Amino acid sequence: MRGEPSCPKCGGRVRAPGLFSDSWQCAVHGAVHPLQPVIPPSVEGLSVVVHRTRVPVWMPWPLPVGWLFTGVASAGDDRSGGRATAVACSGPGPLGGIGELLLIAEELGVGLGARYAGIDGVDPGSSIDVSAPPHAKVVAAGRPTPLWHVNGGPDDRAVFAGEARGLWLWAIVWPEQSGLLMYDELVLTDLRDAGAEVELVPCGALSPRILGPA
Repeated sequence: MRGEPSCPKCGGRVRAPGLFSDSWQCAVHGAVHPLQPVIPPSVEGLSVVVHRTRVPVWMPWPLPVGWLFTGVASAGDDRSGGRATAVACSGPGPLGGIGELLLIAEELGVGLGARYAGIDGVDPGSSIDVSAPPHAKVVAAGRPTPLWHVNGGPDDRAVFAGEARGLWLWAIVWPEQSGLLMYDELVLTDLRDAGAEVELVPCGALSPRILGPA
């Protein structure tokens, strides 16, 4: 597990703010919001991310039967606060086997969701067709939220994206067949609003999906 911040767009090394720049710098992508080291699943680690972020920390709540929280990551620093969050959950897949779900909230241009999705660019952009009917719907913070299938990613995952609370919401599911999970109108809670209920989140083993987007 990496112990240093990295570029949310490519995973490369980043240079901390200094004499010549007041922002974190990636040699390839320029100024970025640094991706902090992934935090293994624990209530304490989740609470740290919840209290420092400026964007939602989405989680299905209640979790589907048999599902567990399996890791969290955020992009940003102590000065700017979290500008993107990624929450991993794992459990029984709709068609058997183990399914894994990654929910990402991010500001425009951060690029973390696109990296996990395996698509070019930093935002869904032309990879989704919002003029077409949505392919899935979730309820995010009490509001019906349409999601569209994201084209151009690897075949091993199903990727959906939409907008919630004025920010990008990505839902990435492995394996691709477990994308059926998204047709059950999952109820997503922003854990910033959950209060003491965060302490009830069941934790599992760290998901490799959140460790190394590929």
